[in-house]
Amino acid sequence: MPAMSEQERRPETDGRDFADAAWSVPSYLLSGILLWGGLGWLLSWWTGVHAFIPIGVILGVGLASYLVYLKYGR
Repeated sequence: MPAMSEQERRPETDGRDFADAAWSVPSYLLSGILLWGGLGWLLSWWTGVHAFIPIGVILGVGLASYLVYLKYGR
């Protein structure tokens, strides 16, 4: 008889992996936008150059997308 995997032994976790991913992906994206957009806003406030806000937002989306790819895309 083949050995059961850890996932098969715990039926209470059935379907939670999809739910975790469904909440994690938007959370990564939103936090990336807020964090890097906020840093861009601070930098633009200190320097007076308003180009840092969209740069921060785009950087946040890019880095968050990369983290999502690393965690779920492989």
